[in-house]
Amino acid sequence: MNDSSDKGDAPKGERIAKRLARAGVASRREVERMIGEGRVRLNGEKLNTPAVLVGADDRIEVDGKPVGAAEPPRLWRYHKPAGLVTTARDDHGRQTIYDQLPKRLPRVMSVGRLDLNSEGLLLLTNDGGLKRTLELPATGWTRVYRVRAFGGVQQELLDDLRRGITVDGEKFAGMEIDVEKTSGRNSWLRVAIKEGRNREVRRAFDTIGLTVNRLIRVSYGPLTLGDLPPGRTVEVPGFEMRKMLRGVFDLPRTRDADRRR
Repeated sequence: MNDSSDKGDAPKGERIAKRLARAGVASRREVERMIGEGRVRLNGEKLNTPAVLVGADDRIEVDGKPVGAAEPPRLWRYHKPAGLVTTARDDHGRQTIYDQLPKRLPRVMSVGRLDLNSEGLLLLTNDGGLKRTLELPATGWTRVYRVRAFGGVQQELLDDLRRGITVDGEKFAGMEIDVEKTSGRNSWLRVAIKEGRNREVRRAFDTIGLTVNRLIRVSYGPLTLGDLPPGRTVEVPGFEMRKMLRGVFDLPRTRDADRRR
């Protein structure tokens, strides 16, 4: 075991949280929580701190299962149906996306979340570093939604959302909003946001008197939902990933990744 506090030679290896994130176990923050819960072993010893460096020959186990070497980063488009939660486990016994994902997929993590009643495009990746990068507002990937809302649409209130508002002490950045059509008291709107805070669109609309009764994410950055059926996943080919992630995230060039579809 290599401890990052060793002196002398320059440290070798990488932080265990980073290794497990790259291997698709969980995000670095989640891995640190798992270590605190005693769920991670290194070379047979239970870890109690994430401040540990690991090398290629170290044996890592999570929940008693060995963790293999990290694969090259991969990315999938997934059409999340409404009625599923975007967590690995749910304390209330509700179905999660992981209960429904194809068994052929490796261990994956969601890029951001869609809440229980939301649907549409959800990105999945096997790499915690890529997950974190794509979630950061600084990366600049816009999330676009089609929103059906009940209530009277008033342009001056929509302008408040366009300028940015504060909800329960939390500052929301300005949204791009276009009204597509109105039928009775229901309206369809197209909404684009940069940050993707917890239930951001629903909470913002509720503040101006509109109740969201359907929310569909149609794109995340350059990736779109298209005609992907609910519950289906499609891998983003390696050459497309390199093109869209150029200057955003460093991808290793591998022949296998180019062949994957």
